[in-house]
Amino acid sequence: MEIILLQDVKNLGYKDDIVSVKPGFGRNFLLPKGQAIIANETNKKINAETKRQRSFKEDKLRSVATSLAESLTASSVVIAAKVGESGKIFGSINNIQLAEALKKQGIDIDRKSIELIDAESIKTVGSYKAIAKLYKDIKAEINFEVVKEEA
Repeated sequence: MEIILLQDVKNLGYKDDIVSVKPGFGRNFLLPKGQAIIANETNKKINAETKRQRSFKEDKLRSVATSLAESLTASSVVIAAKVGESGKIFGSINNIQLAEALKKQGIDIDRKSIELIDAESIKTVGSYKAIAKLYKDIKAEINFEVVKEEA
């Protein structure tokens, strides 16, 4: 069954993509939730026109994401956390704290697009890496360091 996605669907495709899915998944999940429409000839023509009009805007978004990726890879982020005597952090560091630290540096990224490498949360002091998904296929690696907070 061919469908046209009306929004980004994880592990399937992006908005306005024409994808082939199993009929049950399309009829029982994607269509009722309003995430897709059936890809008949009329909808395909409408989709093609929409894509054509949107291509200029997409080029601009892609260039902004590329420049943001370059600035992210060049910068280093330091996150201060309260640390016990054994070197463990009280609580943990996750993508929320990383997004807030980036925001303080003037880089505004949605926390949902940040994914920590090797762990979901960080519980010790050290250097770590994360990946930020900025645009469809543009990702940036963020190097950050968790340090002991000065009292």
